[in-house]
Amino acid sequence: MTVTESSIQVRDRLYIGGEWVEPSGSGTIEVINSTTEEVMGRIPEGSAEDVDRAVAAARAAFETWSQTPVAERAQWCGRISQALAGRMEQIAALIAQEVGMPI
Repeated sequence: MTVTESSIQVRDRLYIGGEWVEPSGSGTIEVINSTTEEVMGRIPEGSAEDVDRAVAAARAAFETWSQTPVAERAQWCGRISQALAGRMEQIAALIAQEVGMPI
């Protein structure tokens, strides 16, 4: 979920196992705009338990994914690429802010 506090983007979930899930802890990490040195976002601080959940989900997915024909995997990668391309301007703007560089 994304919440906007003024112009601060707040993410409160982790993407694990194909879905957005609650983190196991309550810690957060502030994302700093390198140009202004202001907080531009806040993300969950993943814990060792969150990493274990993500690794278990990846291992579970590997069995099916590794048996998927190469052509089908390529189609999925193409869909992901198209979805990212559709958000290219938004992603570029966020990365530029975080690392302090022009687009």
